Amino acid sequence: MTMRTRKLIGAFGLLALVCVWSLLGMALAQSALTNINGWVAAIYYVVVGLGWVLPAMPLIAWMSRSDTPRV
Repeated sequence: MTMRTRKLIGAFGLLALVCVWSLLGMALAQSALTNINGWVAAIYYVVVGLGWVLPAMPLIAWMSRSDTPRV
């Protein structure tokens, strides 16, 4: 698979990951974290807001792999 194809697939994968991650984070916040302190809510949103980076790292590493030489 060429790098260009991997980047296209990875871009759609990253968009899907961010959309699903944000919707799950908002759903959890609305269902479980309704009566909490403002500081706790702020910490939650920072952690959840940056949490998508860890699952995205392997996808980005896969996208940036160099092409295998054709023989």
